[in-house]
Amino acid sequence: MAGAYDDRDGFIWMDGKLVPWRDCKVHVLTHGLHYADSVFEGERAYNGKIFESRKHSERLLQSGRDVDLDIPWTVDQIEEAKALTLAESGLTDAYVRPVAWRGSGDDMGVASQRNPVHLAIAVWEWGAYYGDAKFKGAKLDISKWKRPSPETIPSFAKAAGLYMICTMSKHAAEAKGCSDALMMDYRGYVAEATGANVFFVKDGKVHTPTPDCFLNGITRQTVIRMLEGKGVEVVERHIMPEELDGFEQCWLTGTAAEVTPVGQIGEHMFEVGALTRMIAEDYEKLVRA
Repeated sequence: MAGAYDDRDGFIWMDGKLVPWRDCKVHVLTHGLHYADSVFEGERAYNGKIFESRKHSERLLQSGRDVDLDIPWTVDQIEEAKALTLAESGLTDAYVRPVAWRGSGDDMGVASQRNPVHLAIAVWEWGAYYGDAKFKGAKLDISKWKRPSPETIPSFAKAAGLYMICTMSKHAAEAKGCSDALMMDYRGYVAEATGANVFFVKDGKVHTPTPDCFLNGITRQTVIRMLEGKGVEVVERHIMPEELDGFEQCWLTGTAAEVTPVGQIGEHMFEVGALTRMIAEDYEKLVRA
């Protein structure tokens, strides 16, 4: 399946039923389009099974609660809907995108409690998020935009509005020939890439930013458990940007990114070393087990 995302064969699950892909539409006055009251998940299926599926469904509902969006489906119902949509797609290795949003209704101002909440699930084939960078190391820009304080927005939700500065940062990075951008947080600490968490290696230890103002990714948590299971010390801490020059290796983690080595961030260079390759290979084995 290829082509524009609104012009494909197949079906999308929406509000309890499978809808032909091209017919799965919303009105232009959908509240989520105007005010970004929408939450979503990104998941991958390997060999016909969605990795950590239930955790993603649980996080979707929690993200909804975080942004005052009461999603009217249970975890079990979402799990059933994802399985049905994946089976209907005919794919075994696929990307799965559940998305919930506040639709059009009686309200069109900022307040929208009388408008219904919708849920849709789409499945498509999606290869390596960073292309061949997954093997040779991605090149990252450093974004001018910063991850916001939890006092300004529910920064732990996987919410659409939080990604606007990510889109802007990635566009700027791509214009410079980079795959992505590294973002700092509101205090100036290293935070994450636009859609992936970041890890660094120095003297055999792994260092990763404390997720106190950005999403603590499910892949991030998985990789930390894998490293600790192998006896590798993982240090979660605040990392200053001037420390980048002292790190030897770097990688990104995320459902879309999986485990992607990083070869360069701004002017800072990193080796695609043995530990990076090991965790990438072990993650691939784990998700396909």
